[in-house]
This record gives sequence, C-alpha cells and structure tokens, in this order.
Amino acid sequence: MASSEEINKAFNKAVELVNAHHEPFPADVLLNLYAYYKKATDASHSAGESRESLITAFKTNALFQTKNMSKDEAKELYVETTTRYFLYRK
Repeated sequence: MASSEEINKAFNKAVELVNAHHEPFPADVLLNLYAYYKKATDASHSAGESRESLITAFKTNALFQTKNMSKDEAKELYVETTTRYFLYRK
C-alpha cells in the first residue's frame, strides 16, 4: 500500500495531466474525475452549480457514489482513472 505522501504526489501529477489536456474527455470519465477530485480535496458541491438540471443530477449521483470513500481512496481512483484514460485512448 502506498503512503499518503506517495498518493498525494501521484494525485497532483494526475491533476496536472488532466488540466493540461485540451481535448474533451468522455462523459463517464469526466464525471468520475469530477467526483474523485471533489472527494479528494473536500471541495464543496452545491446543487445550483450547473444551470443544466440533468448535468447537476449526474454530478450529484457521481458524488453520491464516493460518499463512503476516504480522501486517499478517491485520490488513488483519480490516478487510476487518469492513467487508464491516457493509456487506452485513441
């Protein structure tokens, strides 16, 4: 099992990679990254954040799926999702 320091380092690198990417992500990948990032960073989510109610519903559902995760687990899943996306994208 990786230490918190190793997890943080990998997470920060993955966040930089995602932020530097200029092509659109598939919706399912984007929602997972959104939820893992919010959970990992304790960022708040307000229901009125998006003007589109369907988008808000998908975001809320993605966040709901992370409710029992620890911050480190969310960071690890963010890194795994990012790695998988960049490894297998066409």
